[in-house]
Amino acid sequence: MLWLTIVVFVSLAIAVLRGGRLVNLGDIELRAWWLLFAALGLQFGTSLLPNDDDLVWLGVSMVLFSFVLLMIMVILNWSKPGMGITGLGVLMNFIVIAVNGGMPVLSGAAEVASGFAVSTPDLSATFKHVALDESSSLTFLADVIPLRIFGIGEVISLGDIFLALGLGVFLEYELRRPRRYFK
Repeated sequence: MLWLTIVVFVSLAIAVLRGGRLVNLGDIELRAWWLLFAALGLQFGTSLLPNDDDLVWLGVSMVLFSFVLLMIMVILNWSKPGMGITGLGVLMNFIVIAVNGGMPVLSGAAEVASGFAVSTPDLSATFKHVALDESSSLTFLADVIPLRIFGIGEVISLGDIFLALGLGVFLEYELRRPRRYFK
Protein backbone atom coordinates (compact mmCIF):
# COMPACT_ATOMS: atom_id res chain seq x y z
CA MET A 1 0.00 0.00 0.00
CA LEU A 2 2.79 2.38 -0.92
CA TRP A 3 0.34 4.50 -2.89
CA LEU A 4 -1.78 5.09 0.22
CA THR A 5 1.31 6.19 2.15
CA ILE A 6 2.10 8.65 -0.63
CA VAL A 7 -1.49 9.95 -0.55
CA VAL A 8 -1.18 10.58 3.20
CA PHE A 9 2.19 12.32 2.72
CA VAL A 10 0.89 14.51 -0.12
CA SER A 11 -2.22 15.40 1.91
CA LEU A 12 -0.08 16.42 4.86
CA ALA A 13 2.22 18.45 2.60
CA ILE A 14 -0.71 20.25 0.94
CA ALA A 15 -2.25 20.99 4.34
CA VAL A 16 1.02 22.46 5.64
CA LEU A 17 1.49 24.53 2.47
CA ARG A 18 -2.05 25.87 2.92
CA GLY A 19 -1.37 26.95 6.50
CA GLY A 20 -2.10 23.74 8.37
CA ARG A 21 -0.03 22.52 11.30
CA LEU A 22 1.30 19.01 11.83
CA VAL A 23 0.73 19.46 15.57
CA ASN A 24 -3.01 19.23 14.82
CA LEU A 25 -2.56 15.51 14.16
CA GLY A 26 -2.67 15.07 17.93
CA ASP A 27 -6.08 16.75 18.08
CA ILE A 28 -7.84 14.49 15.59
CA GLU A 29 -10.89 12.96 17.20
CA LEU A 30 -12.52 9.97 15.57
CA ARG A 31 -15.33 8.00 17.10
CA ALA A 32 -14.58 4.28 17.35
CA TRP A 33 -11.07 4.78 15.89
CA TRP A 34 -10.11 1.36 17.20
CA LEU A 35 -12.34 -0.22 14.53
CA LEU A 36 -9.66 0.73 11.98
CA PHE A 37 -7.09 -1.40 13.79
CA ALA A 38 -9.59 -4.24 14.26
CA ALA A 39 -10.29 -4.19 10.51
CA LEU A 40 -6.59 -4.18 9.65
CA GLY A 41 -6.06 -7.02 12.13
CA LEU A 42 -8.77 -9.08 10.45
CA GLN A 43 -7.24 -8.54 7.03
CA PHE A 44 -3.79 -9.41 8.37
CA GLY A 45 -5.30 -12.46 10.08
CA THR A 46 -6.33 -13.88 6.72
CA SER A 47 -2.65 -14.17 5.80
CA LEU A 48 -2.16 -16.43 8.83
CA LEU A 49 -4.83 -18.89 7.71
CA PRO A 50 -3.55 -22.02 5.98
CA ASN A 51 -4.01 -22.04 2.23
CA ASP A 52 -6.84 -24.55 2.18
CA ASP A 53 -9.89 -24.61 -0.09
CA ASP A 54 -12.07 -25.49 2.91
CA LEU A 55 -11.13 -22.19 4.58
CA VAL A 56 -11.90 -19.87 1.67
CA TRP A 57 -15.30 -19.02 3.20
CA LEU A 58 -13.59 -18.05 6.48
CA GLY A 59 -10.96 -15.88 4.78
CA VAL A 60 -13.49 -14.06 2.61
CA SER A 61 -15.82 -13.63 5.61
CA MET A 62 -12.98 -12.07 7.61
CA VAL A 63 -12.21 -9.66 4.76
CA LEU A 64 -15.87 -8.70 4.37
CA PHE A 65 -16.30 -8.23 8.12
CA SER A 66 -13.26 -5.92 8.14
CA PHE A 67 -15.02 -3.76 5.55
CA VAL A 68 -18.18 -3.75 7.70
CA LEU A 69 -16.09 -2.46 10.63
CA LEU A 70 -14.65 0.27 8.41
CA MET A 71 -18.14 1.27 7.26
CA ILE A 72 -19.31 1.50 10.88
CA MET A 73 -16.38 3.78 11.68
CA VAL A 74 -17.14 5.93 8.63
CA ILE A 75 -20.85 6.19 9.56
CA LEU A 76 -19.99 7.17 13.15
CA ASN A 77 -17.75 9.96 11.80
CA TRP A 78 -19.97 10.96 8.87
CA SER A 79 -19.98 14.65 9.78
CA LYS A 80 -16.22 14.99 9.23
CA PRO A 81 -15.10 16.22 5.79
CA GLY A 82 -13.97 13.45 3.46
CA MET A 83 -15.79 10.66 5.29
CA GLY A 84 -18.53 10.45 2.67
CA ILE A 85 -15.98 9.92 -0.09
CA THR A 86 -14.07 7.42 2.06
CA GLY A 87 -17.29 5.56 2.79
CA LEU A 88 -18.11 5.38 -0.91
CA GLY A 89 -14.70 3.82 -1.60
CA VAL A 90 -15.09 1.28 1.22
CA LEU A 91 -18.60 0.42 0.02
CA MET A 92 -17.42 -0.05 -3.58
CA ASN A 93 -14.69 -2.45 -2.47
CA PHE A 94 -17.06 -4.31 -0.14
CA ILE A 95 -19.65 -4.83 -2.88
CA VAL A 96 -17.23 -6.15 -5.49
CA ILE A 97 -15.56 -8.49 -2.98
CA ALA A 98 -18.94 -9.77 -1.73
CA VAL A 99 -20.27 -10.40 -5.25
CA ASN A 100 -17.13 -12.15 -6.53
CA GLY A 101 -15.89 -13.93 -3.39
CA GLY A 102 -12.77 -11.75 -3.48
CA MET A 103 -11.45 -8.66 -5.25
CA PRO A 104 -10.97 -9.55 -8.94
CA VAL A 105 -7.52 -8.59 -10.24
CA LEU A 106 -6.95 -7.99 -13.96
CA SER A 107 -3.90 -10.01 -15.04
CA GLY A 108 -2.93 -7.40 -17.66
CA ALA A 109 -2.90 -4.69 -15.01
CA ALA A 110 -0.81 -6.92 -12.72
CA GLU A 111 1.62 -7.41 -15.61
CA VAL A 112 1.95 -3.66 -16.20
CA ALA A 113 2.30 -2.96 -12.47
CA SER A 114 4.91 -5.65 -11.88
CA GLY A 115 6.90 -4.97 -15.03
CA PHE A 116 7.05 -8.70 -15.80
CA ALA A 117 5.07 -10.80 -18.23
CA VAL A 118 2.58 -12.88 -16.24
CA SER A 119 -0.27 -14.94 -17.60
CA THR A 120 -2.29 -14.75 -14.40
CA PRO A 121 -1.37 -13.06 -11.13
CA ASP A 122 -0.31 -15.37 -8.27
CA LEU A 123 -3.18 -15.03 -5.81
CA SER A 124 -2.66 -18.34 -4.03
CA ALA A 125 -1.57 -16.77 -0.75
CA THR A 126 -4.52 -14.43 -0.35
CA PHE A 127 -8.22 -14.76 0.38
CA LYS A 128 -8.91 -11.14 -0.55
CA HIS A 129 -8.10 -11.40 -4.26
CA VAL A 130 -9.27 -13.60 -7.13
CA ALA A 131 -8.33 -13.58 -10.81
CA LEU A 132 -10.63 -11.50 -13.00
CA ASP A 133 -12.24 -13.67 -15.66
CA GLU A 134 -15.44 -13.94 -17.71
CA SER A 135 -17.48 -14.94 -14.65
CA SER A 136 -16.45 -11.84 -12.65
CA SER A 137 -19.17 -9.29 -11.92
CA LEU A 138 -18.87 -5.53 -11.50
CA THR A 139 -15.47 -5.56 -13.17
CA PHE A 140 -15.36 -1.75 -13.32
CA LEU A 141 -14.99 -1.84 -9.51
CA ALA A 142 -12.25 -4.50 -9.58
CA ASP A 143 -8.49 -4.02 -9.27
CA VAL A 144 -7.89 -2.94 -12.87
CA ILE A 145 -5.72 0.18 -12.51
CA PRO A 146 -1.98 -0.56 -12.65
CA LEU A 147 0.25 1.65 -10.54
CA ARG A 148 4.04 1.56 -10.40
CA ILE A 149 5.77 3.81 -7.88
CA PHE A 150 9.50 3.68 -7.15
CA GLY A 151 9.75 0.28 -8.81
CA ILE A 152 6.94 -1.17 -6.70
CA GLY A 153 3.87 -2.24 -8.63
CA GLU A 154 0.33 -2.40 -7.34
CA VAL A 155 -3.07 -2.80 -8.91
CA ILE A 156 -5.80 -0.63 -7.42
CA SER A 157 -9.53 -0.18 -7.86
CA LEU A 158 -11.89 2.73 -8.26
CA GLY A 159 -12.92 2.17 -4.63
CA ASP A 160 -9.28 2.52 -3.56
CA ILE A 161 -9.09 5.87 -5.34
CA PHE A 162 -12.22 7.16 -3.59
CA LEU A 163 -10.93 5.86 -0.25
CA ALA A 164 -7.59 7.64 -0.74
CA LEU A 165 -9.26 10.85 -1.90
CA GLY A 166 -11.56 10.89 1.13
CA LEU A 167 -8.64 10.21 3.46
CA GLY A 168 -6.71 13.05 1.85
CA VAL A 169 -9.61 15.49 2.26
CA PHE A 170 -10.06 14.43 5.89
CA LEU A 171 -6.38 14.87 6.77
CA GLU A 172 -6.11 18.19 4.96
CA TYR A 173 -9.15 19.53 6.83
CA GLU A 174 -7.96 18.30 10.21
CA LEU A 175 -4.53 19.91 9.83
CA ARG A 176 -5.99 23.25 8.77
CA ARG A 177 -8.42 23.50 11.68
CA PRO A 178 -7.59 26.14 14.27
CA ARG A 179 -5.72 24.61 17.16
CA ARG A 180 -7.57 24.36 20.46
CA TYR A 181 -5.37 25.70 23.23
CA PHE A 182 -7.79 24.99 26.06
CA LYS A 183 -9.48 21.63 26.06
